[in-house]
Parts: sequence; C-alpha cells; structure tokens
Amino acid sequence: MKVAPATAKDPYALDPADIESPPERLWPILRRSGPGMILCASIVGSGELIATTALGAQVGYTALWVILLSCFVKPVVQAEMGRYTIATGETALAAFDRVPGPRWRVNWIVWAWAVMVAITLFQVGAMYAGVSQVMHSLLPAVPLNAWVVSLLVLTLALLLGGGYQRIERLAMVKVGLFTMLTVLAAALMTRMPQYFSWRQVLGGLRFRLPPGGLTRAVGVFGITGVGATEFFMYPYWCVEKGYARFTGRCDGTRSWRSRALGWIRVMQVDIFASMLIYTLATIAFYLLGAGILNGMGLRPAADQMIAVLSNMYTETLGGWALWVFYAGAIATLYGTVFAATAAHSRLYADMVRLMGFFPAGDYGARLRWRCRFVWLLTIVPALLYWLFREPVGMVFVGGLAQFLMMPVIAGGTLYLRHRRLPREVKSSPTTTVAVWCASVAIGALMVYYAIRQLGQIV
Repeated sequence: MKVAPATAKDPYALDPADIESPPERLWPILRRSGPGMILCASIVGSGELIATTALGAQVGYTALWVILLSCFVKPVVQAEMGRYTIATGETALAAFDRVPGPRWRVNWIVWAWAVMVAITLFQVGAMYAGVSQVMHSLLPAVPLNAWVVSLLVLTLALLLGGGYQRIERLAMVKVGLFTMLTVLAAALMTRMPQYFSWRQVLGGLRFRLPPGGLTRAVGVFGITGVGATEFFMYPYWCVEKGYARFTGRCDGTRSWRSRALGWIRVMQVDIFASMLIYTLATIAFYLLGAGILNGMGLRPAADQMIAVLSNMYTETLGGWALWVFYAGAIATLYGTVFAATAAHSRLYADMVRLMGFFPAGDYGARLRWRCRFVWLLTIVPALLYWLFREPVGMVFVGGLAQFLMMPVIAGGTLYLRHRRLPREVKSSPTTTVAVWCASVAIGALMVYYAIRQLGQIV
C-alpha cells in the first residue's frame, strides 16, 4: 500500500509563501468550503442511521427537541474553536493542551479525548457491522465476517497516504447520496396518517422525556449534530484545507487582522452550510424512526439492524427502494468509518507530537505516526464487533462517552476564547453570549442527566 512521501508539503506549517487573501463573494466562499463536508460525512452515519432512528423507534416523536437542540446549539462552540485555530495555527489538541489542570506529558483534556475516542471505536465497529450486513444480504454466500475483513482492507488501502483532497471528494459524494433519499422518504411519510401527524411533531418539541428514554436521548445528543469527536476533528480539517496557512502567523498588523477575519468568515459559511445538511438529514432519520419503526413496533438490534431499518424506505418509497437503501446505507456507514478513521489517526499522531516523541516541524514523522494509527484504528473496531456483536448498543456506548465529554469541550473553548485568542479577532459580544448560552445548555443537560441517574441509584 502506498504511503505519502515524507517530503510532501506540511499543511501544519505557517509558511509566509502560503499567505492568501480570502474570497469576499458568496460563490467563491462556497468554493473554498470543504471541512464541513468531511464533518458531515462523519456526522451522517451511525449517529443518524442507527442511533437517531433507534431512539425514534423506542420513544416515538417525544425526543424531537433533543435532536434539534443537538444540531443547533453545538455549531456555536464549533465556530469558536475554528476561529481560534485560524488565528493561531494551533490544532485542537495543541489548543486544549494549554488549558490549566493536571498533566502528564499532555494535559488532562488531551488524555480525556484519547479515552473518549477509544470508547467511540465501538461505534466504528457497529458501522463495520452495518455495512457487512448489507453486503451479506446482497451476497449471502459470502460470510458476514469475510465482509468485515474486506472493509478493513479497503479502509487501509484508501487511508494509508491519503491526503485532504481525496477525503473531501469522497465525503461530498457520500453526503449527497443518502441525504436526498432520506429527506424524500420523510417527506412522503408526512402523507401517511398512520405514521405521521403534525400534532405528534409539536408534542415532540416539549421539553420532556418518556420513562427509560433518558440514557438513549443523551447518547443521541452526544452523537448527533457535531459530536464531541467532531469538535476536535474540525480544526484539523480547517488546517489541512489551508485556512490558517492562508491567514499567516499573527503579527498584530491590520492586514493580518483583515485576512484572519476573512478566512474566519469562510469557515463560518462552511459550518452553516454543513449544519443545514446534517440537520435536515438528522431530522429526517428521526422522523422516519419515530413514525415508521415506532408505528410498526420495530426496534433495530443485532444482526437484524439493517433489515429493520430498511422498512423506513420500503414503507414510504415502495419495495424498489430496498436496493437504493442498501446502496445508501453502505455509503453512509462506510463513509463515516472512512472519515472518522482519517481524522482520528491525525489527532492521535498530533497527541504523540505533543508528548514529545517528534518535533512539530518533522512532517515525515507525523505521517509515519498517522499511518500507524490508521492500522490500529482500522483493526480494533473490527475486533470489538467480533467480541460484542450488538451494533445498536455499541453506537450508544460511544454516544454516551461523547456526551460526557461535551461540557469539558465547552469549558475549554471558553477558556481559550477569553484567555488565549488574539484580541484582534475576538468575537462580537453577541457571539460571545451565544457561546456562553450554548455551553450552559450543554452543561445543564449533563447535570440533569447526572441527577436523574443518581436518583435511580439512590
């Protein structure tokens, strides 16, 4: 398998030769977008197709407000992290490593991130299972485990040496393929009174949860929209896209401030566009789960997960949609495996750098460590699936880990915004209030969950 040469240009180095003025018109700005599409490829996957629909199947329309809160609140914090990266050129882990607190080589937030991602490998294992179930349905003669091995090999072939451009192109194809089909199915369901009514939708906007639904709901909150893992991923894609390099190193000049604010604006458009896409897809998935699966009394589980989920499309679009669903499920779930592994391998390599195993300017060493983590992050999820074989539960375990990390991310972002961000590019008072409100909302939901869980134990 071909590995990228160590002599390739280092996208993390702030070279004055790379400085570039930001676009000002909307279409050129959209053409410079891209990190958000990779994020969509990671977001519109196990969280939406498996966790969101499973929550809807379990509790009906009741938790719709959780989905909306998850999609609309988190991008505010995400954008503030992107602002910091563009202004400083620092990666997410390097930035959070500056937050005060206990440390051993790196600080406690970086270690918490590493543990969280290790737990979210259960989600990736569930996605291996989902794609393998589809392929086994198409070609039953090939055993399920053989498909898992085939996906493992394919992932290694695509990612070893794969640069940003390859990942961005595959992400855009994947996001567009399944989102349109899912939205169409949800739109058709609105004309099926046995599964849908606007009264039920309005009821789902009330801030309440049915008994037994809280743990699943917070798991979905952690995994849908911008999950905790995506918070860390996004600054890396902004760096590799070039936003920080185009801005240049902070020198306090008026021209630097103008460039920085311009590329921050490009980043904000990128976040807004991706938010529209994944919010539309997430709501569609949830409504289909709450309407079709809950109405039919079905719950996706174990080896029947894909067979149950396919009812959302065959019930609305007809029997012909089964094959389209299979194609979309493969693209959605495998696209998330691809995007998540690509991002996490970069972050773990950066963590190794922060721990002092190689200097910041040694891009060859960064690539070598990245490839090692590609191997590890590809093989371990497959092993986890073979050990547990419960994909729906595996997804919710990862979602719960991400949910518990959310307040840490929000608090760390507030620290960076107020103590480390260059004053020339600090956000407006309105944006600052929005970041605080989003952080408080995330923290409040975690406190509520902790109190409820403690009440059950006592």
